[in-house]
Amino acid sequence: MTEDKKQEIIQSGKDFFRTTIIPNHLKNLQRLSLKSFDVNPFLINYLAAFLCGDTSPESMAKALVYPRILGTSLNTSFGQNVQIFISQLGQIAGKASGIDGIDIEFEDAVDGRIKYCQCKAGPQTINKDDVITIFNHFKKLIGKARLDRMELRLDDMIVGVLYGERMSANYKTIAATYPVYCGAEFWNRLTGDEHFYLRLAKAFGEVVEEDCIDGSAFILEKVKSIAAEIEEKGGL
Repeated sequence: MTEDKKQEIIQSGKDFFRTTIIPNHLKNLQRLSLKSFDVNPFLINYLAAFLCGDTSPESMAKALVYPRILGTSLNTSFGQNVQIFISQLGQIAGKASGIDGIDIEFEDAVDGRIKYCQCKAGPQTINKDDVITIFNHFKKLIGKARLDRMELRLDDMIVGVLYGERMSANYKTIAATYPVYCGAEFWNRLTGDEHFYLRLAKAFGEVVEEDCIDGSAFILEKVKSIAAEIEEKGGL
């Protein structure tokens, strides 16, 4: 893949974060209130003290808000919207597939063969039902290849996982029959650049600096709002 194409993918990733992930992340933060949390009363005081050294309403609010907005909320938003980025990826790096269950088709930079790829966000993002669905999609593709007299090997049908290294048990089940490429290995096969995975990850973080986004004020405002709710309720 040319450097220009790689830069297109990087720019597409930045645009995806700028127009989709960051706005949704901020929206999820704004929506938070005390009722958004299923509070464990046996742990909240401990977590507040462990994080902040006391069990004040503000410390409790921080113990609730920080994990949600810096972890769960962002991972959920990425997973729910990643198909947007995958669609853009197909247009740049190969082609968006018209075959049911196949996201993109591209020439593998390692073995030079056309790959029929179903893309997934991360290494823990499928369940047992998804495994069955993926197998069924690949079986249909095998049938189509026979009818169309299209050359197709089992290792031409792959699952590409956008990030991560260690596969879940469900991915390992798929990998026993079809290749599953995670993180750096997937991006290397797509671009021919073994360092591209890290370049792309770094580029996502650069969006915050380029757009001068400082979420600390928004987080502090929400912490104070939830702390006020806790205080009004008389504690947790």
